[in-house]
Amino acid sequence: MKQSEIRELSVAELQEKLGEFKKNYADLKMAHAVTPLENPLQLRKVRRTVARLATELTKREVE
Repeated sequence: MKQSEIRELSVAELQEKLGEFKKNYADLKMAHAVTPLENPLQLRKVRRTVARLATELTKREVE
């Protein structure tokens, strides 16, 4: 997810997406521990998206 797409979301949508991506990351990490993923860079992409979403939520709380 791009930063520009994240900025357009509402706070409720951000929280929903954050939950989805965290669950997705946990599932990918577990799958990778059992059998190596075909594309392990997926983990990095999802982890960074989680960080972007969390940062945007924090930024909006501060404002």
